[in-house]
Amino acid sequence: MENNKGYHVAVVGATGAVGEQMLKMLEERQFPLQSLKVLASARSAGKTVQFRGQEIVIEEATPEAFEGVQIALFSAGGSVSKALAPEAAKRGAICIDNTSAFRMDPNTPLVVPEVNPEAMAEHNGIIANPNCSTIQMVAALNPLREKYGIERIIVSTYQAVSGAGAKAIQELHDQTEAIIRGNEVKKEVLPVGSLPKKHQIAFNAIPQIDVFLENGFTNEEMKMVRETKKIFSDETIAVAATCVRIPVVKGHSESVYVELKNEYDLAEVRSLLENAPGIVVQDNPEEQEYPMAIDAADKIETFVGRLRRDLDNPKGLHMWIVSDNLLKGAAWNAVQIAEELVKRNLIKES
Repeated sequence: MENNKGYHVAVVGATGAVGEQMLKMLEERQFPLQSLKVLASARSAGKTVQFRGQEIVIEEATPEAFEGVQIALFSAGGSVSKALAPEAAKRGAICIDNTSAFRMDPNTPLVVPEVNPEAMAEHNGIIANPNCSTIQMVAALNPLREKYGIERIIVSTYQAVSGAGAKAIQELHDQTEAIIRGNEVKKEVLPVGSLPKKHQIAFNAIPQIDVFLENGFTNEEMKMVRETKKIFSDETIAVAATCVRIPVVKGHSESVYVELKNEYDLAEVRSLLENAPGIVVQDNPEEQEYPMAIDAADKIETFVGRLRRDLDNPKGLHMWIVSDNLLKGAAWNAVQIAEELVKRNLIKES
């Protein structure tokens, strides 16, 4: 796809769940494209995808494919990013990587545009997208951090199966149908594809996302701990997470308890959140109005509700945060970073 104005963009991993959403967001946001390359593995090369009413042929993702590319959006797995993002950067592209490959690298900015957009100016060719569950939490907590400071965060997540990929979505559908029909339930994907033991996800909650580490927390939980500290540039914030996979297709939900450094006014907290970029407050208990995954699906905003004071700690606040993990948690945050690069003149039109 070629135009006369705009940027040369590549999407890597375009056939995956997040890659598809990246293309959709570029189209919906009318991102200024001079050309678009759609890259994937060798087995997908030659197939086509639809974009702005045109068919674009998928090319194999190789180092040479990034010649002339200015922005490369990566969502093809950590090993692909580790191999190809440095090659793309070497050829002049700014890589926005949705995997965990570079998130904790001290030379790679970890960016949520509503929270720390200034960090992207420090890039060395690669900008990392945080973990989906981290993104929505820090987006909602940032206005409170700026006003009151944060001492401690305790978060429990209720995460959709789409976070584990297309096979996990299919497994949820297949298991649900099998149970309803009284057939045998096959367990092949969750909780972790690389581990031998599998658990049923239909009509269940699995308190494991990713592998367990020596400290008893999972890798997913420690991602939330480390990434929150890095995004907020504050190692003193205490963070603990419990991450749970639930039988929902799209939309991560989080119960967050935050201890602020200063006492707060609940009405002011609500006002801060209502005026925060990318945040929608849905908090009307009398009418049973609160964020739910089914309503957040296919929306780019982060939804916050169930705002209430802790019963014992005057600086403690409880909240419920919901967002589409494929959009704000992945594809939209990446495209938003690209938009911010343009807005901040960190990349020039060719």
